[in-house]
Amino acid sequence: MKHLGLLTRLIAGIIIGTVIGLLGGWLGVADSVGFTSVVRLFATFNSLFSTFLSFLIPLIILSFVTVGLAELGKKANRLFGVTLLLAYGTTVCSGFLTFLLGKALLPSLIQPISGDIAEAASAQPFFSIDIPPVFGVMTALILAFVLGIGMANSKGTSLLSVCRDLQGVISLVLGKIVIPLIPVHIAGLFCNIAAEGRLFGTVKMFASLYIIIIALQLLYIVSQFGLASLICKKNHFKSIRNIVPAYFTALGTQSSASTIPVALECAYSNEVDEDVADFCIPLCATINLNGDTITLVLGAMGIMLASGLTPTIAMFAPFIMMLGITMVAAPGVPGGGVMAALGLISSMLGFTNPMQQLIIALHFSQDSFGTATNVSGDQAIALIVNKLDQKPAVTKKAR
Repeated sequence: MKHLGLLTRLIAGIIIGTVIGLLGGWLGVADSVGFTSVVRLFATFNSLFSTFLSFLIPLIILSFVTVGLAELGKKANRLFGVTLLLAYGTTVCSGFLTFLLGKALLPSLIQPISGDIAEAASAQPFFSIDIPPVFGVMTALILAFVLGIGMANSKGTSLLSVCRDLQGVISLVLGKIVIPLIPVHIAGLFCNIAAEGRLFGTVKMFASLYIIIIALQLLYIVSQFGLASLICKKNHFKSIRNIVPAYFTALGTQSSASTIPVALECAYSNEVDEDVADFCIPLCATINLNGDTITLVLGAMGIMLASGLTPTIAMFAPFIMMLGITMVAAPGVPGGGVMAALGLISSMLGFTNPMQQLIIALHFSQDSFGTATNVSGDQAIALIVNKLDQKPAVTKKAR
């Protein structure tokens, strides 16, 4: 299965888990033979995987946010500040606009699912293990801010080297253990959902969310080039056709980093200066994750509604502001956005383990479109930064 793409493995996991869950549900989850034992085996795996993930989340936040803030803070040139401000500002704006559209559309499309998904699953694992995290999510976040900002403003490099080593270890764990096991985890999730008779409601919720998320992501791309047109005082809507290779490359690779060579060629095609493109495109591949933001905000709202909860602006405003910071330092691996955001989702939105499993499944299964949206937004930011970089030269000539 390793030679298959992640999306293919995810779809296979959903299908296999659903079939086993349906058979287990028909036979009765209380039985201990046949498919019902497999349902319990999946429940055992999900219990262990969720426990390990809960243990890992504070370490993900600490390592990536600390190093991200420290390295960003050490880059003091003007273009870097402008690019960072644009990336964060557009991320937060896309989060709030997504929330407003979600409030208008989702309540009529998503109804509470019978058998509250916020509650524990009825198929009990054979055994479970308790692994308390080293520290809580908010402790990790505040510690990351203190260390990251502190290292950005100090001359010492020893602590930063240690944090980079920790980041490398966590990246290895994500890349070699967590990400490859995600399809199995999602198979277990859908196995449990099908066994409990919640399959139709969950699939309907996912379908509604997929349609709106992809529509919003495409709308975001158009709006970004509209913003570029406004700032540059030039029609950049026609520039969208030049970014198509980058969009489809990201769609296929599911990685902003892997798309950088193609994205650079697209930026050159849009007449972005080479020095600006060479700086802006690789940087934005790390810090500009609007596609992930749209998915996480709308997905969280949909899952809350399906759980019988009401998403409010008081709840989501601080979440979106913090999400903008967390996305800047998200791990550069497929699904890195949701992995970095899980801590915020659980601590600020109160997501239970079953709800977290659903947001993981939703994010991973459409991550290709989110990555393509991120990459497309990078191109618009590069156009804006290129225009702003030209202003001093124009002013000087005028004198």
